[in-house]
Amino acid sequence: MELILKQDVENVGFKDDVVTVKNGYGRNFLIPQGVAILATVPAKKVLAETLKQRAFKEEKEIKDANKVGDAIKALEIKITAKTGEGSKLFGSVNNIDVAAAIEKAGQSIDKKFIKVEGGNVKRLGKYNATVRLHRSVVVDLTFDVVAEA
Repeated sequence: MELILKQDVENVGFKDDVVTVKNGYGRNFLIPQGVAILATVPAKKVLAETLKQRAFKEEKEIKDANKVGDAIKALEIKITAKTGEGSKLFGSVNNIDVAAAIEKAGQSIDKKFIKVEGGNVKRLGKYNATVRLHRSVVVDLTFDVVAEA
């Protein structure tokens, strides 16, 4: 089943992409949720026109995303956490904590655009995360998890 996405869908595609999914997934989830529409010939023509009009605006968004990405790469992020025996943490550090640390450093990024490698961090040390600022701009971020004093 060929669909046009109205918004970003993880592991499927980005907004305004024409994607092919299994019939049940499209018919029972994507279309009823309002996330996608059928990719008919008239819908594809409308999509082509809107993409043509949006090309200039897209360039500006990519430049802005690159500026934010450079600012994020320059940050040194340290997240403090309570520790137990050795280097084990009480609880864990995840994308919400990384988003809060980035915001404290002066940049505002939504938590859903941050992915911490391995999911949750449960020990002290250096870790990596990826931040998606735009569909074509992805920044790698390293952060330290340190013990509370």
